[in-house]
Amino acid sequence: MGRRLVLLGSLFAFLGVAMGAFGTHVLADRLQANGRQSTYDTAVQYHLIHALAILLLSSARLRWRVRLTAISGLLFILGILFFSGSLYILAIFDIPQLGAVAPVGGAAFLLGWLSLFLAAWRDDSE
Repeated sequence: MGRRLVLLGSLFAFLGVAMGAFGTHVLADRLQANGRQSTYDTAVQYHLIHALAILLLSSARLRWRVRLTAISGLLFILGILFFSGSLYILAIFDIPQLGAVAPVGGAAFLLGWLSLFLAAWRDDSE
């Protein structure tokens, strides 16, 4: 699972940087015209933070072989897809209904961090 987390984390980090560049160089006029620049920037920010969190989990997985680290990774992936993904679509296509999907991804992020906390809490090696 640790190798898969590195693969997924690095892929999501690559995509996060690409989305940031895309927003800056290709979509700048559209995002400013529809007033969604800050929405797009938030999507990129959370995308990149959680891509790095997935990479962090690859190391945590080596230390804490509890299932909660894998669950945390899955929740971060779902968070990126639902939170950042819905905000990307909202910002690019100006579809306000997609704003309702973002909280699902936000909840996944929160549960992912809670799962990581619980994985560390359960570690009794110290």
